[in-house]
Amino acid sequence: MLVEVLGLALLIVLLAVVVAIAVRRRVLSRSGGVDVCWRRRLTTDGRGWSFGQGQYRGGELVLYRSFSPLPISSRVLRRDRLLLGSRRNPVGTEPDLLPLGSVILRCTDAGSPLELAMSDEAATGLRSWLESVPPETGHLHGRPHLGTREVSFRRPASVRFGRHPEPTERLRRD
Repeated sequence: MLVEVLGLALLIVLLAVVVAIAVRRRVLSRSGGVDVCWRRRLTTDGRGWSFGQGQYRGGELVLYRSFSPLPISSRVLRRDRLLLGSRRNPVGTEPDLLPLGSVILRCTDAGSPLELAMSDEAATGLRSWLESVPPETGHLHGRPHLGTREVSFRRPASVRFGRHPEPTERLRRD
C-alpha cells in the first residue's frame, strides 16, 4: 500500500514537471522566442550543446534551457559585449544533435568564446539586432555609429479606423 502511494506521488510530480516544461516552452515561443542552441566549450566532437529558446529584451538576448522547469534564464548575452565571428555548417555528429537546417555562429561574449546554433532566419535576425544602434547611446561596441534609427509616427484617429485623412490632417511625430 505504501509503495503504491509513493509510486502515485512520484508519477504526479513527474507529470507536473513535464507540464511545467511544456507550458514554459509555449509561453516563450508565443512571446517572440526563437529556437537556439549554445555551447561555451568549443570542442570538435560536437559535445556540450544546450537546447533552448532565446528572447530579445532591449539590449539583451536572454537564453532559456528547453528542458528546465525553472523560470530563470540560463545565460544573458548583452548586445554591447557580443561580437559575431565566423559562420559554419554543422559537422561530425552535430547534424544529428542540432535542429535541421541550423547554422553555427562562432561568437565572443565579453571575450569568452561561444557558439550559437539556430536557423538561417534567426541568424539574420540576430545579426540585425546586433547591428542596430540603441537610440539612447548612438554607440555600437564602444564606437560612434551612424546606423539607422527607428522613427515612429503616430497616425491620426481617422487613419487608424479606416477613414482616409482629410487634406488638412497630417502625421505627427511622437
